[in-house]
Amino acid sequence: MKETTAVYPGTFDPMTMGHFDLICRSASLFDHLIVAVAGISPKPTRLFGIEERLAMVHECLREGKITNATVLPLDCLLVEFCRRNNVRAVVRGLRAYSDFEYEFQMALTNRQLAPEIETLFLMPNEEHSYITASTVREVARYGGKTEHFVPACVERHLRDYLAAHPEQRIQGGSGGNAGAFDR
Repeated sequence: MKETTAVYPGTFDPMTMGHFDLICRSASLFDHLIVAVAGISPKPTRLFGIEERLAMVHECLREGKITNATVLPLDCLLVEFCRRNNVRAVVRGLRAYSDFEYEFQMALTNRQLAPEIETLFLMPNEEHSYITASTVREVARYGGKTEHFVPACVERHLRDYLAAHPEQRIQGGSGGNAGAFDR
């Protein structure tokens, strides 16, 4: 029987519960899952560098006891990454209809570049469908609580990062949540 491998790419800045849900579910569908962490991000509000994001994803996999997944940096076109790693399936998450247009365009572009690679769309569990990494970054920068949005190890990384980089914080806070990372 042929072993199936899929790749789940993303920036994971930071990894959210929605990301983690999709990783868990994808790992249960495929023999092997590669979590590909994009080194370059078009997002100007990035918090973590590639090494920190790779470490966080590794830690989440370990704490979640996901043994059939590996973490690799993504430093090229996704279709080239797939070819290099002999992967024929890409998993992408769809939270809401607003995600569909972008993901559809990317899937069609990837199909033009590499027709042998299929894109599969999964929806996160509905309790995580509204969570975005951008929202988590903003909540964290304002000192709000993020433990319901990210795995515990990511919460620790956020707290440590913002303690070491106070310039990343946004003053003004959110009232009762301000200082949530000062514990």
